Formats: sequence, structure tokens, C-alpha cells
Amino acid sequence: MTVRQNSHSEHRLGRDRPSLDRMDRKILSALRSDGRLTMAELAEKVGLSQSPCWTRVKRLEASGAIDGYVAVLNHRAIGVPNVVFVEVTLDRHDENMLGQFGDALAKIPEVVEAHLVTGDYDYLVKVAVADTEHYERFLRESLYRIPGIRHSRSTFALRELKRAISVDPLLLTDR
Repeated sequence: MTVRQNSHSEHRLGRDRPSLDRMDRKILSALRSDGRLTMAELAEKVGLSQSPCWTRVKRLEASGAIDGYVAVLNHRAIGVPNVVFVEVTLDRHDENMLGQFGDALAKIPEVVEAHLVTGDYDYLVKVAVADTEHYERFLRESLYRIPGIRHSRSTFALRELKRAISVDPLLLTDR
């Protein structure tokens, strides 16, 4: 997996969310655009010297504002250009069933995102596949083998209009 998550990523952000000043948001925005910037490049880009920039980055990592560093892969280039959104409804909604379903989804390689949601269905699952035959195999050999699924509905994406790993903190209004 290409994700390198920081060791503090499980406990932060909720109640003790860090207060981000404009410089923190500039650093986060720059890293959001290019996570491979060297500390010297980042410091120059945001207008700091390297030492205070490094200190801020370490603080942002420790607080959980920076959750990890990833390589964003081009799905078309690696042979899975089709995105399918799957709405899944479960038979039951107890903690055990939700936990088992979530654990099973996490093990399926075609699943790139999965969210427990409110509304008419329980989960929204984003899947990357090569073609409709691959998607049928995914359904029969992976998804439908997970116990507890009552119903599913699939929607194939025709075209990606926007893709972002996270929001740009410089563009968010202060709240």
C-alpha cells in the first residue's frame, strides 16, 4: 500500500482539533498539491525558513491534520479505468454485522472507498474495475459472498468531473 500514515492518526482531531493559522493552511495546501516537496521547497513556497517549517509540519502530523502521504495512481494506466458506485443495504444493523461487513470490504482490492451512510441504503462503496466482466466477477466472487447483504444497486460513472484527496484548507472559510 502506498499510504504512510503517521502513528498518531487514530486519536486526534475530534474534540482536540488543532487551531490552524494561515501559515498552517498554506503548508497543508502546498503538501496537498505536491506531497513530495522537500522541506526546502516547501519552506520557500510558503515563505518560511526550513526550521520553523519543519516544526510546523511535525506538529501538523502529530495533530492528525496530516494523516499520511500517498502516491495517487491513474486507474486507467493500471488497467481499472471504470468506476462503479454500489449502494448496499444490510439485513441487520447491529455492531457485529456492521463490523464484519466493514472488515470484509476492506479486504477486497477493487474497493477504493467505502462509507457507512444515512438514507435509503447503508453503505456507499466506490469500486475500480477493468470492465463489466470484471465488475460481474467482483459481485459474484467478492461482494455477494459477504454475509448479510439484503440488496445492492450499482451505478457506473460515465466521466470523472473532479477528484481530490482532501479539501484545500486555503479555500475553506474560517468557521
